[in-house]
Amino acid sequence: MKKTVHIDGHHLTIEEVALVARRDADVAWRPLSRRAVEEARRLVESFVARDEAVYGVTTGFGKLSDVKINRSQLEQLQANLIRSHACGTGPALSDAETRAALLIRANVLAKGFSGVRPVVVETLLAMLNADVLPVIPAKGSVGASGDLAPSAHIALVLMGEGQARYGGEEMDGGEAMARAGIPTVTFQAKEGLAVLNGTQIMAALGCLQLFELEYLLHVASLAAALSTDGLMDTDRHFDPQVHAVRPHPGQQEIAREMAALLRDSEIRESHRTCGRVQDPYSLRCIPQVHGAVSDTMAHARAVLEREINSATDNPLVFPATGEVISGGNFHGEPIAFVLDFLAIAATELTTIAERRIELLINPDLSGLPAFLAPDPGLNSGFMIAQLTVVSLVAENRILAHPASVDTLPTSANKEDHVSMGMTAALKLRQVVENVRTVLAVELLVACQAIDFRRPLQSSAALETVYGLIRRQVPFMETDRNISRDMAIVHDLLRDRLIKTPRQ
Repeated sequence: MKKTVHIDGHHLTIEEVALVARRDADVAWRPLSRRAVEEARRLVESFVARDEAVYGVTTGFGKLSDVKINRSQLEQLQANLIRSHACGTGPALSDAETRAALLIRANVLAKGFSGVRPVVVETLLAMLNADVLPVIPAKGSVGASGDLAPSAHIALVLMGEGQARYGGEEMDGGEAMARAGIPTVTFQAKEGLAVLNGTQIMAALGCLQLFELEYLLHVASLAAALSTDGLMDTDRHFDPQVHAVRPHPGQQEIAREMAALLRDSEIRESHRTCGRVQDPYSLRCIPQVHGAVSDTMAHARAVLEREINSATDNPLVFPATGEVISGGNFHGEPIAFVLDFLAIAATELTTIAERRIELLINPDLSGLPAFLAPDPGLNSGFMIAQLTVVSLVAENRILAHPASVDTLPTSANKEDHVSMGMTAALKLRQVVENVRTVLAVELLVACQAIDFRRPLQSSAALETVYGLIRRQVPFMETDRNISRDMAIVHDLLRDRLIKTPRQ
């Protein structure tokens, strides 16, 4: 039975964003929040009635904020704003990303500080529940007054313009709304600006990529544990005493997870007294590296969940004091920073995984056949799979360069410092995709190594993962098209069919 996510501008979670993005939940609006929206709208309308100069309500925008607009032209002002700002380019956001953006936008407006009529929020929710999805070009935002260009493509469809996807087809936005039975909106004073001004697009991508990374981090534990057994490594470095004296939460969590995954492994017990003193850092420092990634993600989660429940448009409407105040909550710097940091952390998951893959396929380091081929020389085994991983790691290192350190002024120097948060979000998306592929390769290589340790068994938890993969991808007796095998395991991870210790 489909769940329902209730928005009120204060309590939206990343898990709920992911549910709605996957179409696993409908969305409803809490009545108390609706009353807050109505109060803010009454204040906006009082300024319009008095014909007072209020930025974005009765004036132009950006450099044109000093231009007073005639009351009879306020609806035209909002429509012109949206049409002129719909300058996105490049491939469209995915359906999941678009749903996440619509949800977060509706939630932020429902907070009651944007000054829109309730019908604007209701229309966004109706579009979500009917799956009318604006076609949003991914590129064109500098993350200063928020994600202006991509958000304008959302607003166009509310007006009955632009392009939308509905029922598996792309069509005119007005046609999509009509087919779904959703009345379009004629934006009144302040409303168009409220819909396109804010950080909701970059936040949507950030939430979804973080949600994926949180899963992939624990996949990395599975892969690392299989590699540990495949290499007949020790579990001594996961001893809780080691991590108690350096008590980073993520490090301690990963150490516990690794110890649990390897518990009762026959492979591990078979070499308990082998005499090896120390192992390479890519094995010994798994808790320290993966744990630092975990702590980074925890910080990003706190920032993102705060952001998706924040009022980030401009100006903001405060019914309690009767004020409309122009500020800078739309600036994407908090989001840009954590998205850049996530890209750096996720890249480290790939760099350390690549080193474990090298340990497994290098006979001088593993004691196993070269490249894990049963008949090396005649067969190349996983030689080139490691090269593919190296190429992805190299790409991630480039993408990990922070976007948020860059800025170029816009709007005739009125918007003279920007965050580049959307650029950070798009880079992170590619980094996460590369993480998924690299971990798929490590799982394949580790399973091949486990086969060379038979008849010894790994732990029950790791044998479950091994069995799932082997049902899809058999042991590689002779060379074959490895890209197909990589794609199969990649898709298992994409669909979350490999269960992690956290599930």
